This record gives sequence, C-alpha cells and structure tokens, in this order.
Amino acid sequence: MKNKVLIGLIVFAVAVGFSVDAASAAAKDKIRVGWVTSLSGVNAPGVMVTSGNVYKMWVEEVNAKGGLYIKEYGKRVPLDVTMYDDKSDIGTMTKLLEKTIVEDKVDLIFCPWDTAFIFAAAPIANKYKMVLLGGSGGALKLKGIISQLPYFFQVLNFSDHQIPALGDVLAEVGVKSVYIAYIQDLHGLEYNEVAQKEFKQKNINIVAAKSFPLDMQDFTPLLKEAKAANVDAFAGFLYPQNAFPATGQAMEVGFSPKAFYMTVGPCLSGYRDAFTAKGIDGVMGAGAWSVKSSPGAREFFDTYVKRWGIEPEGWGTLFYYSSLQFFQQAIEEAGTLDQTKIRDVMATKTYQTALGPFSFTKNIFLNHPGEVGQWQNGVWEIIDVGKKRTAKPMYPKPPWQPPPPPAKK
Repeated sequence: MKNKVLIGLIVFAVAVGFSVDAASAAAKDKIRVGWVTSLSGVNAPGVMVTSGNVYKMWVEEVNAKGGLYIKEYGKRVPLDVTMYDDKSDIGTMTKLLEKTIVEDKVDLIFCPWDTAFIFAAAPIANKYKMVLLGGSGGALKLKGIISQLPYFFQVLNFSDHQIPALGDVLAEVGVKSVYIAYIQDLHGLEYNEVAQKEFKQKNINIVAAKSFPLDMQDFTPLLKEAKAANVDAFAGFLYPQNAFPATGQAMEVGFSPKAFYMTVGPCLSGYRDAFTAKGIDGVMGAGAWSVKSSPGAREFFDTYVKRWGIEPEGWGTLFYYSSLQFFQQAIEEAGTLDQTKIRDVMATKTYQTALGPFSFTKNIFLNHPGEVGQWQNGVWEIIDVGKKRTAKPMYPKPPWQPPPPPAKK
C-alpha cells in the first residue's frame, strides 16, 4: 500500500511539472554565499580598498531587485553572505574555504584576496566542483594548470600581460636602466621573473633585483641603493601596505627617478590623495582602466563613488564588478545553482558588462581595457602602447612634491 501511495505521489509530481528534487529545491528562500577573505592582518587594507567594496555593492544591487532569478525555482532568491576572516594566512584560508563548502554547504563562493591565496584556493574549489571567479589576484602558475581546473576562471590580468606592456612603455620613452624591488610571495616572484626576461629583451639594464618580506615597512636602504645607482626607473612589485611607505621614503631620501612604477598601490585614489595629485604626478602602476574605457566604466565609477564616497581603484575594481555581472547572467541563464551547469555556461557565453563584452577563453578573461596606468594631473590614464592608450606617457616624471605638513592647531 505504501509503495502504491509513493508511486502515486511521484506520478502526480511529474504530471504537474515537478520532480521530487525540484519540489524540495523550490523551498529555498536564500542563496548562501561563502566568502573567506582577509579582514585582519597585512592583507586587510588591500581587501578594503580593492575587491571588498565591489563584492558588497554587487550583493546589495542584486538583493535590491529581489535576488538572482533562478528558473528552477520560478522566482528571485536573495543572496545571504557569510564572511570568514582568514587573518591574511593561507593555511587559515584553505581550512575556512573547505568549511564553507563542506560544513556550511554554501551555494556559491567568492574569491579570497592575494595571488598566492587564489593559487591555493583554486584546487579546493575544483575538488568540490564549486565555481571560483579568480578576482583579486592572478598567478602565472595557474595559467599553466588551468586546464586541470575547469571550475576556476581567471579574471584579473597576469604578470605576462602587464610586464611586457610596461617594457614597451619604458622602451618607448627611452629608459635604459631599472632597479627592481619585489615582495617575497607569488605576486612579487612572478612579476620579477617576467621582468627579468622582458626588460633584457628591450635592452633595459636591470641594475639590481632585491626581494623583501610581506610586512616590510622600511624601504630606505633599498631606495638609497637605487638612488646611488642613478637608474632611470624604479619598479616595485608589491602591495598597498608597501607602496605607501615606499613612496613617502623615496621622497624623504630624494630618490626621484625618471620613471617610478609599482604594481598594487598607485591605482588607488587614496594613494593620490595621501601624497596629493601634484606630489605623485607621473607615477605609474599596474592596471589599468579609466572612466574613458567604456560607457559602463563611467557609470560604474559614478555608482561606486555615490555608494562609498571614494573613487574606485584603477586596476581591478572594474574587472571584479564586470565579472560579477557576467556571473549573474550565467547563473540566470543556467536557471539553476547546479555548479556544473553554471560552469558550462560560463565557459562558452559572452555577456555585456560595465567593462564591455565579457567572456572567457580557456577559462581566462582576455579583454583587458589596459595594462599600465599613470597619474597625470590627478587623473588615472592608460598609457599602454597602442589603441587602448588614453594619454601619452609623462616622461620624465616630475620631481617629487612632498605633501605639505598638517596645519598646526
């Protein structure tokens, strides 16, 4: 008798267009999102001024519309984000990421911050068949194994995109010598590795390439050494927590080369504001996008400023936001939270975003608006050689103009 009742229920479910699983899934009233990132420790300032606000803004925008439309449920479902602090420790991040997937059983995951952290997170996401948008970081080593990680999608530009472009710019303006300082993690190691090859190919003499620890704050000895070498250019492959003291100390020791470049730091409007537009005129940095990159870029810029009261940084924010717009459209086209179905849509589709057309080629996003940025009269410009350029390079960089001391009370 019980079997007949069960069979009858299944037949009824099929007749009205539901499966037993779908009926259960329709009861979902929220989409659980797991986000493991650095809320404390050395990486926390970087999270705050790069991807952090973008992810929060996107969640707010989606939920303001009632959530993501999931065809399988026949309704919009709001996002419910659970954040964990990895304390800027890779081991902690990997443990917490597994916890969100295995114990919390989240429906979606957001990306951690830092190149090395993403390199560690990608295999975990792939192990559990969870889509991971590799937003805030880009490891060249991931490119070599990305074919083995079908659930990982690289968003940000890599060292092998940016450093060749930087080499082209430096060669164009006539740089003959450079001093390199790089951080002792995957970001710094990879950028230095590519620079060693690219700069030499462009006949730019690398006078020295010195590494330093992640938490280093005193760059005076390195900067004095670079000054004594009388190099044309300085290239620092580092993070915001290093870029700010390095700039201030370069001003203090009077090291003002013709070209001054750092990866993560100059792209921040807070960097410009800390040293004043005049003070850092001509500083170059990794990136890059400009409000001139696309109509959507201008709209994103204005929306971000209205929401947070500060300008978005000029490297990754437009990438992160556009990748989330892409993610949303892929999920809604898949019509389900099934990760494999979402992954398959992401691997083949192109969607319009704030950045413009967004798609992945073998799981790597390639439509970068620019690679090298430069502050010119308070505006972040793209100075890549070629059609993406929004302004010619300013060279030589004007001498440092240290910000005035605070007014006495």
